[in-house]
Amino acid sequence: MIKSFFIGLFLLTPLMGSSQVNDSLAEPVISIEKEKLLKNINITFDMRMEFQAYTFRGSDLYYNGLQFENGFTALGISAKLHERVDFNFRNRFNKGGDVQSLDRLGSNIELAYIDIKASPSLNIVLGKTYAFYGGYEYEFKAMDVLEYNDIQSNALAFVTGVGITYQNSKHHKFGFQVLNSRTMLYDDLYRDVVAENIQEPDWPVALVGNWRGSFFNEKFQTIYSLSYSNQVKKRGTYFFTLGNKYQNRNLTLMYDFNYSYEEIDTKGIVTNILDSDTVAEDAMYIENWLRAEYRFSPKFTGLLSIMTSSAYSDFTSERNHLRTSYGMVPTVYYSPFKNIDVRFFFAYIGRYYDHTNYAIENFGAANYNRNEVRLGFIAPLLLL
Repeated sequence: MIKSFFIGLFLLTPLMGSSQVNDSLAEPVISIEKEKLLKNINITFDMRMEFQAYTFRGSDLYYNGLQFENGFTALGISAKLHERVDFNFRNRFNKGGDVQSLDRLGSNIELAYIDIKASPSLNIVLGKTYAFYGGYEYEFKAMDVLEYNDIQSNALAFVTGVGITYQNSKHHKFGFQVLNSRTMLYDDLYRDVVAENIQEPDWPVALVGNWRGSFFNEKFQTIYSLSYSNQVKKRGTYFFTLGNKYQNRNLTLMYDFNYSYEEIDTKGIVTNILDSDTVAEDAMYIENWLRAEYRFSPKFTGLLSIMTSSAYSDFTSERNHLRTSYGMVPTVYYSPFKNIDVRFFFAYIGRYYDHTNYAIENFGAANYNRNEVRLGFIAPLLLL
């Protein structure tokens, strides 16, 4: 209905703007042939706005807060340019817009790529896109995730490169990517906070492979991935994720296991705990993430996300546990409208950060927690 309104408006515009002398135009600005092109264009405007009430306790900080926040605001354009070529673009407005020194796009431009259908089973993706990491936490658009676990909240998800996907069968799909491992040049990203043995590589590259599987009439699904990236010369990050999903009529269960070994700490958590003048080396992160969704009725859905994340560092070749974080996010969605996806939600977010005695005694770390209540709405709006 909305798309028909826009098409009609475009077609009527030249008629309404004609002079009194000429009461018709020989040729409309948008011809009937061009109308077919408009039908292949989708314009979306995604919003999440919320009212927050939060507290922070521990680590020498003590504060409360109340505020409205635009948690997610993005404009997306997708188009079918050809029967075998699609285009995708997304600008997230509440991200920094500085042009990145490596990929030459602002960090607010999350997607800018074309998808070429080389054959019925093979697709080629070129441009700035999302890395093919596994897991269902990562699979959600940021608009739908009120709180990420530690790895995903610090990971670089949108980078420039090339990828292929191969649909081996109805139930199995494989993907592989060659990407830049970062969006900024070495000097701009690390500056002086590096160890002496760290150097700029010839190519800061990331290699990502994933597998999507479907079993038992799609009741059980998987998204597994394995990747390697080198942010600096001869030192990189090994990351794998095992994402599992079970779904029946009203219940959906998702579980992710994440492991990241980083010869140079790209997440920054271990570096912050050590409070050193250089980037930490030989960091390791191990995470668990569980989300349950239950649809009580067409209008009400309940969610519960539970997460843990453990951070380790290596001192004199002996692994040391530094911190474990815990998270819990119960949420209720209310969807009052039948033909448009506008969801109102009420959620509690509890995060607890527990440091080991080793981290407290040697680096002055302190335990802390954050508690938050949110009331807001999520609206993925299709404008055209």
